[in-house]
Amino acid sequence: MSSNFKYTYGLGHVPSFQTSCKPYFTSSLTVPASGSTPLEISFESVTRFVIITNTLEASATETPLRFGASENGVKGVENNNYGLLQNGQSFEADFKLTKIYLMSNTANECSASVIVGLTGISSQHLIDNWSGSSGVG
Repeated sequence: MSSNFKYTYGLGHVPSFQTSCKPYFTSSLTVPASGSTPLEISFESVTRFVIITNTLEASATETPLRFGASENGVKGVENNNYGLLQNGQSFEADFKLTKIYLMSNTANECSASVIVGLTGISSQHLIDNWSGSSGVG
């Protein structure tokens, strides 16, 4: 048997998505206005879940937050391949991601928080994040 082989967890390693994960929290993010370069948040490993919140108070001027898995998707380069959160709203999903992109849907900046659960799977296993085309993004 070769001693050169080193087993590593990959995207198909089911237990990595069933067990507790390493927490990642970031808040008080200033999200750039529409038409700017989206804010990119990168992770060292593949996510098990994501929670994104538009942290502007409901009573503030309505400034929706765009979120997606690619810069082009959030910018709406080919299609509008992004989610939209109104002030005070949150989105939660079980997604395998290595990056999240955020941008305001108006000419005004907004604010956000992001919580993710990180698996033990290196982000290098998810080589391509998403392109922003074909409904992915």
